[in-house]
Amino acid sequence: MLVLTRRKNQSIVIGDDIVVTVLEVKGDQIRLGITAPRDVQVYREELLAALSEANKSAVLAEGAGQAAPPAPSARGAVFHRARRVA
Repeated sequence: MLVLTRRKNQSIVIGDDIVVTVLEVKGDQIRLGITAPRDVQVYREELLAALSEANKSAVLAEGAGQAAPPAPSARGAVFHRARRVA
């Protein structure tokens, strides 16, 4: 794992086309802005884990002949409070 120190309005670049910028630091929370091509999917780790678990449960229920509960929408959950800034 690469560990970097950044301050407000400082960025890191990943590859050729992904930029992560520290927008705000407030207490123990940090707001990040991520600039990436539209075809790059960006997920919060805990929501991706929840989606993966829901998918596993659905597959297991389907294999047992039970009706699987609907899986949550990852994109809707991930971008629940996010806004795209032009």
